[in-house]
Amino acid sequence: MSQRVERSRLQEEFPDPEVADNVVYNPTFEQLREFASHDERTTEYGSPRYVSEQKSRSADQTKNLIDDEFVDDDWEAITDALDSLEDRELVCLDRRVGRHEQTAFTCRLFVPKPYARIALAWGKLLEPADGEPDFQTLQLPEWDEQDGRQRRIRVLPDEGLTFVLGSDYTGEAKKSFLRLFMRRAKELGGLGIHAGSKRVTIEADGEHKTVGQAFLGLSATGKSTLTGHGCWLDEPEGAEMLQDDVCALLPDGQVTGSEGNGLYIKTDGLDAEEQPALYDAATHEEAVFENVWVDEDGTVDFDNTDLTANGRAVIRREDLSSASEDIDMTEGVDQIFFITRNPIMPPVARLDDRQAAVAFMLGESIQTSAGDPDAAGESIRVVGTNPFIIGPEGEEGNRFRELIAENDVECFVINTGHVGPGKADIGVRESVNILVGAARNEIEWREDDTFGFEVPEDVPGIDVEPFYPPTHYENFEEELDSLRAERRSYLEQFESLSEDIIDAVY
Repeated sequence: MSQRVERSRLQEEFPDPEVADNVVYNPTFEQLREFASHDERTTEYGSPRYVSEQKSRSADQTKNLIDDEFVDDDWEAITDALDSLEDRELVCLDRRVGRHEQTAFTCRLFVPKPYARIALAWGKLLEPADGEPDFQTLQLPEWDEQDGRQRRIRVLPDEGLTFVLGSDYTGEAKKSFLRLFMRRAKELGGLGIHAGSKRVTIEADGEHKTVGQAFLGLSATGKSTLTGHGCWLDEPEGAEMLQDDVCALLPDGQVTGSEGNGLYIKTDGLDAEEQPALYDAATHEEAVFENVWVDEDGTVDFDNTDLTANGRAVIRREDLSSASEDIDMTEGVDQIFFITRNPIMPPVARLDDRQAAVAFMLGESIQTSAGDPDAAGESIRVVGTNPFIIGPEGEEGNRFRELIAENDVECFVINTGHVGPGKADIGVRESVNILVGAARNEIEWREDDTFGFEVPEDVPGIDVEPFYPPTHYENFEEELDSLRAERRSYLEQFESLSEDIIDAVY
């Protein structure tokens, strides 16, 4: 059977959940928890904890049909997976990703009934949906347990289909739909961004104004922490989270959200003092834990990483005190922060449009357990800090520059790690002070000839002098020159990226 014919039939091969005898269609959360009871350990809070075999996304086993070639084994695996559905008890959930009229899509997830925990966790992230699905995902966790079968995640973007074969990690279900959401945003002339968003309300000269902030960062680099933090502001000032993970930056500057009901947060080291809102939501009985250490008596230990350094919790927006009822920034984004953990960077820097596009393309950070546990701690570059891009990555950088220039968006790099080899640590308090200072427009900037961009002269609440990178290196300019050469070489590999952006490397 030809690929063209095979692809045209794929959507028809999915079961019709409304009539199929072997499909439990849109069960309640209580039913899903009952289906998954054999895998549950109940926490001290009354919430369920599950342990998956796969502890992170299988990035190396993921291909999409636009950027990758599918071999015969891929098509055979997809066909065999669909053929096997008649002999399985399945759970099917319909949910909606996005609320905005331009970026709202119906998503349908199929999982085997014994893996109902995946549907339970994923279902709490999104709102119920009606109508025919725009996107469908089939997740068969036990796929690779049979002889000769290898784990693989295969994405057909044009058909809106994803096949997760051989992974029981909830993150694969979540990202299967968000990946396609971002693809559709690009088709609308915007850009899908791996970002959180928040609205900060501040008082100045007796008046109130709101500042829309977005945070681009890899998983586990502080994106959820910064997005969900209330910024210690007192009424009538305040900060509210709009979206935690994936957004669409539209041509008119609006930033539309994707997940309307919950967040999939990293729990390792979750601290009640530093992250009070996230901690309270995670310890609510309606949370769902995945790969979090829980003692036999139900005691939760967020600091114990014996299971994995990528423990997760699905928390409800309604249990997060800093969460807004909105997920869309319809008034437009004012400031974008690129989260890095590159120790040669200052705690914050302000960039012009071309430099911001460079930061977008570099996506510099440190590898975390959410991406590749075996490489955790190593330096990494991911375009847009977004491992889910479909299509030419250079085009993403060009589009990003156009969008921020047209909408007059202020852009920054914010370091959430440490400065220098001596590790001058940048804590949550410093980062939050930077966000508030930027929103108030109270940071004093100076052009730094060494870096070629603006660095802070003064940030309210922070002594910035100990965090100036050149003072932490014996030969800083040599270090920076070497890094610039590395960065330029990296950018030059993207054939479609504007030369004007490459020349702005800092």
